[in-house]
Amino acid sequence: MDLLKLDAEVRTDMGKGASRRLRHADLVPAIVYGAGQEPVSITLAHNKVWRAQQEEAFYSQVLSLKVGTEKVDVVIKDMQRHPFKELVMHIDFLRIDANKELHTAVPIHFINEEEVTKVGNIVVHNLNEIEVACLPKNIPEFIEVDVANLEVGHPLHLSDIALPEGVTSVELAKGEDHDSAVVSASVPKAAKSEDAEEAAEGDAEETTEE
Repeated sequence: MDLLKLDAEVRTDMGKGASRRLRHADLVPAIVYGAGQEPVSITLAHNKVWRAQQEEAFYSQVLSLKVGTEKVDVVIKDMQRHPFKELVMHIDFLRIDANKELHTAVPIHFINEEEVTKVGNIVVHNLNEIEVACLPKNIPEFIEVDVANLEVGHPLHLSDIALPEGVTSVELAKGEDHDSAVVSASVPKAAKSEDAEEAAEGDAEETTEE
């Protein structure tokens, strides 16, 4: 597993004012916690973070964080962005234990959508990621969902998705009531309107004949 790598420095200046000064200096305030250790406040270079967060794997895969001389394996637990600027405001990193299961959201890659759209139907993504439970080494980069045989009225649910060995769905573990629809097919509104008009015309013709 190739880890995304980021360099960080321990942060000693705390408070909202300090955070604003760090952002003005193109630094991102962050915190590392978990694994039974004390939380550590850190800073990272914003340009490096911005480049890294454009990678899909940044949000679900294990990251290698170098804090001073110490290397720590972490995952992203929360990331705050500015509402309209290209600015990462703060990041929460969670330390991981290679021998302990963790929960993380893994993106879904839908394939063969053209098989559905070529017959005039629309593919609706009800979910774009699946929360999974697994050991860090088993985190998939993405989960592939084939929709080639998707039909209107027959959505694919979490229970229909094949997950890699050692990976389970967090929602499904809660019971059948949590078997959410992942992807479905629908008829375009224009086609629905035409069908409704044809049905209305048919009813009118039958009435006239009577």
